[in-house]
Amino acid sequence: MASRMRKLFHRQNAGAIEERRKMRKELFAFNKTVEHGFPNKPTALAYDPKLNIFAIGTSNGVIKIYGAPGVEFMGIHSGDFSVSKLFFLPAQGRIISLLDDNSLHLWEINLKDGGSTMEEVKNFMIEGRLKKISVCCLSSDASRLYLGTEGGNIYLLDVESFDLEDHIVYQDVVMQNGPAVVPDDFKVNPGAVEAIAQHPSDKDRLLIGYNRGLMIIWRQSELMLEASFVGHQIESLCWHRDGTHFTSSHNDGSYQVWKVSGASSPAKEPLVPYGPFPCKAIPKILYLTTKSEPFTIFSGGMPRASYGDRHVVTVIQDKTQHVVFDFTSKVIDFFTMSNVNDEDEFDEPHSLVVLVEEEIVFIDLQTKGWPTFQLPYLSSLHASAITSSNYICNVPSQLWEKIQEVGEHQQQNVMSTRDFPVIGGKNLVEPPAYHDLLLTGHEDGSIRFWDASASAMKYLYQVNVAQLFTAEGGEQNGSPGVVEAEEEWPPFRKVGNFDPFSDDPRFGVQKVVLCPQSGTLVAGGTAGQVVVMKMGEDEEEKKTIEVVQAKIVVDDKFVWKGHEALPVREEPFKFPRGFQVELVAQAHPPAAITALAFQSTWGIIAFGTSHGFSLIDTTLKRLIVSHCTLNPHDLSVTGEHMSRRMSLTKSLRASLRRVRQKRGTTKPRKQRERRSNDTGGKVIEGSDNTPTTPEKESRGRGFDDADLVPIERKIEARSEDPKVSMVRYVYFANTFVRDAHTATPSLWVGTNAGVIYIYSLGVPTGENRLQGNVVAEISKEIKLKHGAPINSMVVVDSDNNPLPDPIEVQHECAKPPNMSGHNLIVCSEEQFKVFALPSLKPRYKTKLTAMDGSKVRKVAFINYRSRNNDSYSENHISCLTNQGELGIYSIPHLKRQDHYQALRRENVTGIASLLFTPRGEGMYLLSPSEFERFTMSASTVTEPLCMLELAEGMRPVPPEPEVEPEPEPAAEATEEGAGGDADAAAAAAGAEVAQEAKPDAEEQEPGEKDAMLPSEDPPAATLQNGPSEEAEAEAPTAGGDAETAAAIQQEVDNQTADELVNEVDELLAKTGINISIEGETDDNPDITIDEVKEYDNKPKEEIVNGTAADPDEGVVNKEPAPAVNGETETNEVNGEPQLEKLQIEE
Repeated sequence: MASRMRKLFHRQNAGAIEERRKMRKELFAFNKTVEHGFPNKPTALAYDPKLNIFAIGTSNGVIKIYGAPGVEFMGIHSGDFSVSKLFFLPAQGRIISLLDDNSLHLWEINLKDGGSTMEEVKNFMIEGRLKKISVCCLSSDASRLYLGTEGGNIYLLDVESFDLEDHIVYQDVVMQNGPAVVPDDFKVNPGAVEAIAQHPSDKDRLLIGYNRGLMIIWRQSELMLEASFVGHQIESLCWHRDGTHFTSSHNDGSYQVWKVSGASSPAKEPLVPYGPFPCKAIPKILYLTTKSEPFTIFSGGMPRASYGDRHVVTVIQDKTQHVVFDFTSKVIDFFTMSNVNDEDEFDEPHSLVVLVEEEIVFIDLQTKGWPTFQLPYLSSLHASAITSSNYICNVPSQLWEKIQEVGEHQQQNVMSTRDFPVIGGKNLVEPPAYHDLLLTGHEDGSIRFWDASASAMKYLYQVNVAQLFTAEGGEQNGSPGVVEAEEEWPPFRKVGNFDPFSDDPRFGVQKVVLCPQSGTLVAGGTAGQVVVMKMGEDEEEKKTIEVVQAKIVVDDKFVWKGHEALPVREEPFKFPRGFQVELVAQAHPPAAITALAFQSTWGIIAFGTSHGFSLIDTTLKRLIVSHCTLNPHDLSVTGEHMSRRMSLTKSLRASLRRVRQKRGTTKPRKQRERRSNDTGGKVIEGSDNTPTTPEKESRGRGFDDADLVPIERKIEARSEDPKVSMVRYVYFANTFVRDAHTATPSLWVGTNAGVIYIYSLGVPTGENRLQGNVVAEISKEIKLKHGAPINSMVVVDSDNNPLPDPIEVQHECAKPPNMSGHNLIVCSEEQFKVFALPSLKPRYKTKLTAMDGSKVRKVAFINYRSRNNDSYSENHISCLTNQGELGIYSIPHLKRQDHYQALRRENVTGIASLLFTPRGEGMYLLSPSEFERFTMSASTVTEPLCMLELAEGMRPVPPEPEVEPEPEPAAEATEEGAGGDADAAAAAAGAEVAQEAKPDAEEQEPGEKDAMLPSEDPPAATLQNGPSEEAEAEAPTAGGDAETAAAIQQEVDNQTADELVNEVDELLAKTGINISIEGETDDNPDITIDEVKEYDNKPKEEIVNGTAADPDEGVVNKEPAPAVNGETETNEVNGEPQLEKLQIEE
């Protein structure tokens, strides 16, 4: 019978299934696209003056090349080695990297797929301890790379062949050949090669510096020592442009200018710029000429005792201009930029670029005062540690222009007005038609605005919330951007944005929300502070900040041992242009804000803490209601961190319960277990309760389907965690709460204990809003049986569209909602559930934790558009689990559509920081300083598409790649199924089905991997990187009916009972047949019972709004309500109202 049913459904719906597979390819595709921010742990820097591009190497073997905004290339070395040095081959689009394993690698930027990509083409390894490379120098014609070693010898690498030349500059030969005399002290062991510099005009002469202080000029063609010089221990050397002098820097903090011709003596006495006390070494020095006075630029050299911990670069021009640029992290390297050619007389530097560990700084040397440039990319995202983030799509042009304007005004006195000097390469991406913002909240109380519309993320503006409060010690946190000189000598100047220190940890921004239509910004902090700000075009006169106290816990037994609330500045305060404070709400106890929502049309905000939640009227600036979620028996909890481990007694009791459950032998239990196994897990008709992550289809023909279906794992009972009272999510919706006829504003609050509080709101409209009070009545309370924390909630209409924000409808940014057929979708850590409104009867459910042990960490409701038809879109739930897996589930049936492994499960920081965008993209912290951007949408991809335009004949044409024979289809499928990539292995079963269904279609290219794990939903079992649509269109159709029937029969044979049930559900849903699950009985072990409490409140005119002084008023009515469809239990404990409990079967 089952076999006949399978054949019937497959024959009638083979076309529909295949059509759905194609549609999924048009909707979903996972790709990591671009990295925003500053590379983590940089180690090397290089610059190509011909192409006007620069490169940064990192400690994990990554090379990133940057040009004009949007021009970005990245290469990754195969080994886990740090990049020690980088060298551009000027104008060739090539770069050489030296790793700390003594290997050299040649990279090229080549045209590919309409843009340019970075590829490694050659590599070379030098082995031996004495051959350890200590310094490199590229010849002026880029044909040779001189390799100085620890042993004192210099090897020559031919760049074209990428192999060593036979000629070697041996140290002992250098000491003996030539008219110049080397002091006897240096003939035996002058030390490692520390510096090599080629003469600016005579390419035959090399300036070589050895570790112990010996410097020589070596003539290569004649193998002759031309001159020798002796100084202190060498750090670096540089030629002057005319080639008659050179400058050396030393480890004692001194530098010296030497004259090449004449006696081997310095032209000037050694200069210790910050002496006379012992100073640190000067690792690098540059001497650059101009038409006026020359520049001397060097790093280090600070007095050891007083400023030995400073990270500085000094710029001296004449005796009148002397600045010590002071950075907050270690200086890695620096270079200067100029527009001159090799034949010009002067260097004329116009910009100085300094790479430090945590940021890169561009300094304008042409503008008076040497200000810094505003970076169009590579900004230091972690100037202060990131504590929260939010992504805002489609920001209105009016607000966008205001943010840009106030941001420019904020930086006008500290930033250069010149254009950014790096303009190499060509950006092939059209400017975006929309404006997207990334908001980041930081530990120091600041909120930064970033332009995230394109691949180059640009800093726009900063709001400093901390300036509204008084820090520890009574000091006020001033506004940023004003830098004062700390000492008269040396003349320090603080530059850069990175500042790892915070005045007070309570300043940290935990939640940030922006309403782009009203221009309102709301931020929640670590000490329970919530700040409401509004965009102001003009500077506002001094005024006092209004504060609303929200007392959540009123019980006298409660003892708070955490930090105190931040005191708000009492004196009048002058607000600059930009976001200006309207209101400060303070929660008591002052615990961190854990949830935040703002409804600008209604003029209210809701926020939650670990103790409860509050509702604030931002229009009248008053408290509406507060609700404590603490258990009455847990009022003695404090603000300190508590252990989540179970006691020994609880652990033993839990073990005994499990033993009793396993030994139970009653007949009904056996029957339930047997029925559960027969259905491949736990299936409820009309809902998607099938396993969401099935086992791989690796079964043999001799096994039954039921033996290989994943078994639902047992979820251990939760211990009494003191954090169950924490509010996880707050949500506003205009929907049906009390009856199915009248939609009212409502507040939905989800907690860590799986409890949902539903409040009906009475919001005056029109002119009455300024006089009338907002009324809040608790209507219902849901307690999920599994008790998992609530991650997210949303109300969808009959078209499966989430209800839009009323202000978006008002501004025509969204269509008006369909006010019929509303459903509530609740996403907890363990399950997704759909409830009908207003009855709250469960309709659909899918389990995650019970199937694969994963727990949901992030959830978003995203509209996915087709890449081939912009008018077609679908709404789906997107989620991230603690295993680093991304999942997409349909609305409302909760069918899994796709599944990707995005992060390693050990990457706890990345998982915790991930955020989704409304367009189907996402971001997470790849490191403390950079975001990794990815997309799950086939139609939305934000990635760099750029190229380098090289002059004709700059490098030889690369040879044509050899054509590799295509592997056999069977062998290819086997290789992908058993390969090292988890995604490819998981997709093997789906690839086999796709190839059987299309035997004549174009084969999948080698190396393509299916990023989706096999799904039990047949329409969802497509390949992300399967055969292309063109190949499908070109597939022969002769005998198509017979081939389709054979493919269907093959799928039927491999299908499990769960898949059949899922397919039936899908087909019934398509035909409009809806089977609810209200008819299930207790015999089915999958049924869980949620507890729903309904509150019968007094008429609205009798309700008095709660205040901080009397928070219990206006919350609930103590009159009992009649029973509706269930058993009624009444209790009255500690003054709690009589509640009605509805037993609803899922």
